[in-house]
Amino acid sequence: MSVAEARLSELDRFLDGQVLTPTLADDLFAVVGLLASQVALRTALSDPTAPQAARQELATAVLTGTVSPAALAVVTAAAGQRWSSAAGLVAGLERQGARTLIGLAQAAGQLDAVEDELFKLERLVAGDPGLRGVLEDRTVSAEGREQLITDLALGKVLSTSLALARRAARSIDQGFGAAIAADLALAAAARHRSIAYVTAAKPLSADQQHRLRAALASQAGREVNLQLTVDPAVLGGVRVQLGDEVIDGTIAARLEAAKRELN
Repeated sequence: MSVAEARLSELDRFLDGQVLTPTLADDLFAVVGLLASQVALRTALSDPTAPQAARQELATAVLTGTVSPAALAVVTAAAGQRWSSAAGLVAGLERQGARTLIGLAQAAGQLDAVEDELFKLERLVAGDPGLRGVLEDRTVSAEGREQLITDLALGKVLSTSLALARRAARSIDQGFGAAIAADLALAAAARHRSIAYVTAAKPLSADQQHRLRAALASQAGREVNLQLTVDPAVLGGVRVQLGDEVIDGTIAARLEAAKRELN
């Protein structure tokens, strides 16, 4: 585990000791927004040359009375860590906001639906060049990108899915698709699962999904969530991405390989 991953894991454990509420998520995202707009504040809270106590006292002085005690505790814990950059601190807090929403969805028995809705939203954006272009255009304000997703999804998805999608649209360092993928990874991790992204020429039957899931679970050593995309261009077979490993058994891939050999 890298130093950065160790910091995130430590902050994860701290959040896991809190009572998860919608207010906690809202407050953490509000702090993320504040830090995104206040360069001096986020620099001071993540300054590795400043004493740990000084960084934590600053967080307490700035945020007391403006966020819930639970949110203040998480931010103070984050400020007490040594981050390699201010962006790392902001990303760590945004992660905890997302984990709070995911934890609430899991407790409500809605996590399967949230994962499905987020994946479908990501696929919808990926398949629409105009929509994707606006969400990736950093000359468009974060508020404008967020409103675009709100207009697209409001009333069509669960409130948790909408909240996560709106945060993904506002993402500074990630594109919409990468931010959604990160949320899906957090959702899978909450249930100690892996995610397999599967592309096939036509929808897989329930039996095919069951057999594929079982085979991938055996390979991964843990349960696997399938995220399915239908793409007629693959012609036949399936392409599977499980973590860093890609298994491409599509006809299109075999034809391309044969073409390279002939050339």
